[in-house]
Amino acid sequence: MGPIKILLADDHALIRTGIRNLLEGHSEFEVVGEASDGEEALQKTKSLSPDIVIIDISMPKISGIEATRQIVNRHPATRVLVLTMHENAEYVYQIFKAGAGGYLLKNAGKEELIDAILAVSEGKRFIGRHVSELMISEYMKKADERDGSKEETVLTNREHEILDLIAQGFNNQQIAERLFISPRTVDTHRTNIMQKVHVHDAANLVRYAIEHGFGAKK
Repeated sequence: MGPIKILLADDHALIRTGIRNLLEGHSEFEVVGEASDGEEALQKTKSLSPDIVIIDISMPKISGIEATRQIVNRHPATRVLVLTMHENAEYVYQIFKAGAGGYLLKNAGKEELIDAILAVSEGKRFIGRHVSELMISEYMKKADERDGSKEETVLTNREHEILDLIAQGFNNQQIAERLFISPRTVDTHRTNIMQKVHVHDAANLVRYAIEHGFGAKK
């Protein structure tokens, strides 16, 4: 069995170079290419067939989340490991929803990165230590909120449709196109949903949607 083929996708050349230098010291890894934006990551995944794409979330042209979703759908044999500076529970929810195999912060140590690559290459899910602590904290916070409020939230059929698309990562324009309504109408529905579920920003709305089962493949 040959080395694990890796594609590095990050818009900072210094980051890519640093990871490449780190991995090239290990015979079990082979960096087969680099990409500086999400679109290039998709193109090189197709042409190079890497075993793993290590990708950042904040990417030009196509976000790391959308690129992950497309990579997983188009190239099921390729795994995705997110390496990012974003210590944000919402991004964790979205990236795993998109099909990623791992989430690691850029301040992780060398050994944790290697552990993450090996785990993801075997089809396992890997969450970095600091990310795990964040998720536990968020879980406990949400559990407390659920205990404090037992009222039932009633959404209309249209609100259900929109919340489902929000959970899948679509923006207002994309939702409008899919449902054949105007972006303004989508925004009105989004505002009504936020009032009903008692959230005050877009990130928490996405998290609410995912936690309540919206966006799941039927």
